[in-house]
Amino acid sequence: MAILLTGAAGFIGFHVAQVLLARGDEVIGLDNLNDYYDPALKRARLAQLQGHNGFRFCEVDIAEPEDVKAAVGKADVRRIVHLAAQAGVRYSLINPYAYIRANMMGHTAMLELARHLPNCEHFVYASSSSVYGGNTKLPFAVEDRVDSPVSLYAATKKADELISYAYTHLFGFPQTGLRFFTVYGPWGRPDMALYIFTRAIIEGRRIQVFNHGDMQRDFTYIDDIVDGVIRVLDNPPPPDESGRPYRLYNIGNNKPEPLLRLIEVLETAIGRKADKELLPMQPGDVPVTYADISAISHDLGFNPVTPIEVGIPRFVDWYRRYHKV
Repeated sequence: MAILLTGAAGFIGFHVAQVLLARGDEVIGLDNLNDYYDPALKRARLAQLQGHNGFRFCEVDIAEPEDVKAAVGKADVRRIVHLAAQAGVRYSLINPYAYIRANMMGHTAMLELARHLPNCEHFVYASSSSVYGGNTKLPFAVEDRVDSPVSLYAATKKADELISYAYTHLFGFPQTGLRFFTVYGPWGRPDMALYIFTRAIIEGRRIQVFNHGDMQRDFTYIDDIVDGVIRVLDNPPPPDESGRPYRLYNIGNNKPEPLLRLIEVLETAIGRKADKELLPMQPGDVPVTYADISAISHDLGFNPVTPIEVGIPRFVDWYRRYHKV
């Protein structure tokens, strides 16, 4: 039995693959290794995985259904962890078609694959805290309305949730969507604030701090995120009151941190003060994210344990080793 993992060369996918392989699972990893950020980092992650006997990698664009089917071949895939997506809020203002292709066509192609498997036990997929858009009620709960997205990225992720629900209704296979909240840690994405800030501070350059620093994020360390993903994967949802085996969870730290506090912790870890340029809010951004994780905690015992005072120094240590600085 194999687990199909999309986005295997991505930040979260790489870490999920490591845990699955360490416990003896067979993993088929898919990724198109696109150049949204430096593919060298994606290849370096893959190099960490390819020494495992249980890992097989295919360079595949998930928006090409026939290529996906060919990559899977005759493998006995029963569970899918679908993490591949076009990420980033700001890039969606520049290249909207990339989001429609990867996040909607790609998501639908994976669902089509799942519904034709002989025995799809569970389809776990990545949504995003961005679906909460301009919500002002805190913390964000999965029961909240999410029909006011403030970015195209958020709109595509909400569309994925709706498409997945329809597939479970029509075809009956179990699905769980995960709304991730600001994931960070070693091997993280270079387009995210922590990576950008770390590079700039080490290189002695100014950092851009939006909304004049009046921002809060539910920063969630990668090890905690992976623990939640694995707990979800191993526990397909029972039918709900309508008989559909479908659920959504927030997966975050349940503790929003002020952006300026993140910068303070980062300065301490690096040993250098940041030169900050305070700027207005950017289009598509939101001032606060805050995850209500009561559902996943109650159902699966999810309990994030890594504060930024621990996680950020771990990231900085990795950054210095990887970049040799």
